[in-house]
Amino acid sequence: MAVCKHPSSKEYLNKYFHLMRMDDKTSIQQLKDKIKKYCDERDWDQFHNAKELSTALILEAAEILEPFRFKSEKEVEEFLNNSRNKEEVSEEMADVLYFLLRLSQRYDIDISEAFHRKMKKNEKRYPVEKAKGSNKKYNEL
Repeated sequence: MAVCKHPSSKEYLNKYFHLMRMDDKTSIQQLKDKIKKYCDERDWDQFHNAKELSTALILEAAEILEPFRFKSEKEVEEFLNNSRNKEEVSEEMADVLYFLLRLSQRYDIDISEAFHRKMKKNEKRYPVEKAKGSNKKYNEL
């Protein structure tokens, strides 16, 4: 008689979660809708103009940089291998995403379309045959 070994529920959930990451199943529009609902409930449109949202975006982006200052590449790698540190960085990244999406939501900017447009422009500015392996700006290639 064969014995069927079932993984523990924790193992199963970890495997399932890994296969079904939120990035794989969440659209940008869903995030924008969630942010709009959150801000509408708090009556925050009055505080969220382009200048204030842009300022917040830059400040949050600087907070991503802070733990990496004065660290070597190896030290950064070790830092991010610590789950608590990685969680802190991911929260700062989420703050940046929040303000970027809030700005695009408030001013009706299709961020996906803008991204694809910019990538097309960058592909022309940085053709593979000239830019591969180089960190020069497009006008220096």
